[in-house]
Amino acid sequence: MQTERRRRLSTADERRETVLRTAIGAFASRGYFGTTTSDVAKAAGISQAYVYRLFPNKEALFVAVVEHCFVRVRKSLEDGAAEAGGSSPEVVLSSMGDAYARLIVDRELLLVQLHAQAAAVSESAVREAVRAGYARLVEYVRGASGGSDRQVQEFFAVGTLCHLLVAMDAQSADAPWARTLAAGVRHY
Repeated sequence: MQTERRRRLSTADERRETVLRTAIGAFASRGYFGTTTSDVAKAAGISQAYVYRLFPNKEALFVAVVEHCFVRVRKSLEDGAAEAGGSSPEVVLSSMGDAYARLIVDRELLLVQLHAQAAAVSESAVREAVRAGYARLVEYVRGASGGSDRQVQEFFAVGTLCHLLVAMDAQSADAPWARTLAAGVRHY
């Protein structure tokens, strides 16, 4: 009986992960406001009722997607810190920045982050998830790099610019404005 119960929980956890991965793609394509739980259910090959068994509403599903994306960003930054060729704040921050630049080549992750920031303006649960995610990232970056408040602020400012450059595919714009914005900023 206990083994059977664990198996069911594992299956539900696996299904939740599947729905979450599918939801990332759906929310990346159409954003928080343009995506329905029916869209996610259809893409995952399950019923909408089953989506509601896993997540009480669309907001909870989107918040779970946002939290999942922050976990991926944190993992990327951890990998970057581990790969740093030194221990000075500048070297560690540079390595973490490079790792983040490689990560956001994943357009779905990039788009979910953009949609989360947009939805945070009017949706309090999303705003709290974004705030909490950034709070954890800032404290991680500060601790892992040993950087000053100014260095950590600049790290996130350049990361946001990198995000924007990738989102608008600035490297394909052969224009002075694009070169000005992209100068010295790594993006892939």
